Parts: sequence; structure tokens; C-alpha cells
Amino acid sequence: MEEKKKCMCGCSDVRVVACSGASNVGQIANQAAIELAKQKVAGFFCLAGVGGHINGMVKSAKEADLMVAIDGCPVQCAAKTMQHADIEPAIQIIVTELGIEKSHEIVFDKKDCSIVVEKVKEEMGYKRPGPNSCLNRGDKVYDYTE
Repeated sequence: MEEKKKCMCGCSDVRVVACSGASNVGQIANQAAIELAKQKVAGFFCLAGVGGHINGMVKSAKEADLMVAIDGCPVQCAAKTMQHADIEPAIQIIVTELGIEKSHEIVFDKKDCSIVVEKVKEEMGYKRPGPNSCLNRGDKVYDYTE
């Protein structure tokens, strides 16, 4: 696998996909991706579109500068879905590997979500994007049409 990590101090097209499985860790993964998007660390990208082999979405995912996959558990559905479309996530986080125990409760602790968000940022070597970063300008428009 080619190493594709980039520093967040400049303009990078970073996207995150997440498991949203029927367990606490699946929901933590999904919520962590939402938080990363809200914080403008990464754009939240549609895993289902990639898994459904929607041409425009697969193409757009392949063009990302950095793809992050957040999986809830060792089954690794998010990463495997990306790999099935010939996209290798540069960063993969597995929630259960962070000491968070899987249960089939849908409820999760927000502190656990924060742990995942901080781990993603750590793996990215995260620095808040500058004022002229594409993440702050809002100039990225994704065209998913076929």
C-alpha cells in the first residue's frame, strides 16, 4: 500500500467513511465521522455509495487526497467496503482497539466518541486548517453523477 498521509496544515481533500453498524461501536464510529466533519477536519463521505458502486462516488473517493475509515469492530466493514472498490484507506481506526467494548446497545458514551475523534486527528498529524484552506472556504463540491 502506498503511504498517502498528508498534513492538515494546508489545503487537503480529506474524507472520512464510517461503520454505522447495529452496536455501540458502530454508532460511535459514525458519530466520530460526523464530529470530524463538524470540526472541518474531514469531509464525511458516503460509504453506502461506494459500496453500491455508484460510479461518480467511487471516482470521487479515489480522487481524495486522504481517505480515513473508522470501523467499529474487527469485522472492518468500512475498510473492506472501500477495498472492494479498490480504495485503500490511508488511515483506519478500529473503535474496539481503543479499549471500547462492543455491545449490541445502540446507546453510546460521548466520551468514547471523543476518544475516536482524537485518535483520528493524532493519526493525521492534525493541525487546524488555515483560513484559506479548502475546508474553510467551502469550495469543494462533489459531483456524484454517473
